[in-house]
Amino acid sequence: MKKIIDQITGLFLPIINYLTAASILKSVLILLANFGVLSKESGLYLVFYAVSDGFFYFLPFFLALTASKQWKTNPFLSLLIPVAMLYPDLVAILENNQSLSFLGLTIQPSVYHSSVIPVLLAIGLLYFVEKPCDKFLPQSLKGFLKPLICCLIVLPVTFLVFGPLGSLIGTGLTKIFTVLYNLSPVIAGCFMGFVIQPMVFLGAHWSIVPVAITNIATNGYDMIMPLLGGAVYGQCGACLAMALIQKEKDAKSLSCQAALSCALGVTEPGLFGITIRHPRAMLSACIAGAVGGGIAGFAGCQCISFAFPSFVTCVAYAGKGFIMFLVSMIVALPIAFFLTLMQKKYLVETPSNEKTQKTEEKNERES
Repeated sequence: MKKIIDQITGLFLPIINYLTAASILKSVLILLANFGVLSKESGLYLVFYAVSDGFFYFLPFFLALTASKQWKTNPFLSLLIPVAMLYPDLVAILENNQSLSFLGLTIQPSVYHSSVIPVLLAIGLLYFVEKPCDKFLPQSLKGFLKPLICCLIVLPVTFLVFGPLGSLIGTGLTKIFTVLYNLSPVIAGCFMGFVIQPMVFLGAHWSIVPVAITNIATNGYDMIMPLLGGAVYGQCGACLAMALIQKEKDAKSLSCQAALSCALGVTEPGLFGITIRHPRAMLSACIAGAVGGGIAGFAGCQCISFAFPSFVTCVAYAGKGFIMFLVSMIVALPIAFFLTLMQKKYLVETPSNEKTQKTEEKNERES
């Protein structure tokens, strides 16, 4: 499990600073727009929002590059996968709840923008397809046959299996939430607050978006999104604690950047850069999210327009239970912070230990 986590972490570390910069820029733009300082129709807003939001939208491209480098696949072949995933005609069909017929099989609706798992699984499969191609194809034919064979194998599996995976998980969890909310809003809040960050990791959180938007359009409010605020600041608290625990200057700096991003409402830098590497910190953040979600559920908090929860976007939550929505986020941060600090002895990383581990891994690869 540790090796799997290290592999995943290695995929995000090269882009984590850019992820943080994009998240901060996006949050600042939203904040300025909410307070009327900047119009959402202005050229300044649109240009910089395209950069900040575009990074998250086209995240599969960046992951294809880092995975290609780490797993030694052809970078151009690797980029062909997200090119197909985010091709506008396919996105217009699959991200609008429409299926697609493919050789007698059905490609299920899926959200591919900002996704993580589908592209990583696809690059992993590409690695195993490339190897026999390099070994058995004649050199004179390899130039065009290798990309052709890889596309014929990897792309169908990606669209038929890997892509729908996150959506299936998300849909299943959303149905569980509906049952729990009818049973008890508090239990439903605890459930969603606990699972939402693992859902973000899987890319399954996008399945919640159409449900929330439909609720707002139909009822004028949504009950799901307010339950997620505690999870955002649970990540923030865990990252702040990791900034105190870690000894290396670069690690401290990364944790502080991630905490700032989480405070502005974007958890990906903290999730992919910090807490996924340290499962105990991740568990602390999830527990804090569950507490915050339970508070929001108890108060029956509502959002009146769609926005991912944070203090930056809190104007969208100025409906029923607004004060308790703010409380749910305020309470979650110190809970995650202290729960993470309590596990300091399990989370601390010394430079010498890291150096020894890297030396051992290098020796294993050479042998």
